[in-house]
Amino acid sequence: MITIRNEEEKDYEKVEKLVRRAFYNVFVPGCFEHYLVHVMRSHADFLPELDFVLEKDGRIIGNIMYTRARVVDENGREKKCLTLGPVCIAPEYQRKGYGRRLINHSLEKAAGLGYEAVVLFGSPANYAGSGFKSCKKYNVCSEEGKYPSAMMVKELVAGVFTGERQVYSCSPVMNVSEEDARLYDDALEPMEKREQPSQEEFYIMSRSFLE
Repeated sequence: MITIRNEEEKDYEKVEKLVRRAFYNVFVPGCFEHYLVHVMRSHADFLPELDFVLEKDGRIIGNIMYTRARVVDENGREKKCLTLGPVCIAPEYQRKGYGRRLINHSLEKAAGLGYEAVVLFGSPANYAGSGFKSCKKYNVCSEEGKYPSAMMVKELVAGVFTGERQVYSCSPVMNVSEEDARLYDDALEPMEKREQPSQEEFYIMSRSFLE
């Protein structure tokens, strides 16, 4: 039995533990995503109506969250845009289609609320199946005028991007303090911090840009 529903306050601790377990040692030794989840919920840009958990047989095995973002074109016109993330599935259930199911459900809900586009940072292999494309294809760049390889965009309204350059800005809540995140993590049940190949892959991807 699979259920997707909005996160409730009673789920907060379970979700943070899930996020921590899903991300630990994937991108860096340890992780900070669970701290981001912790602080996001009280931020003005957080969207509780797009905060979902996926349950399998009554157990939470997945979570997805969104924040408001800005995408502004060369003429100062702003799109109604979101940032997707974090999104996670419990390690033992990954690569089984649950993540895509959760993403697609949330995208449908976001479109129904009138949002025009979604931006995320991640491995293209994980998100192309849900219709995300390179930011370069839509001429959506970072505030520095660059096109990160890991930055992907999905139109929720077909044709909302018409070719002129668009500048993306994430919510300030996404720029968490690494020191604050470390202190928050250190106060939790200890987990072993390890180096592994996925961290080098992330290092390369996060510092690569398209011309």
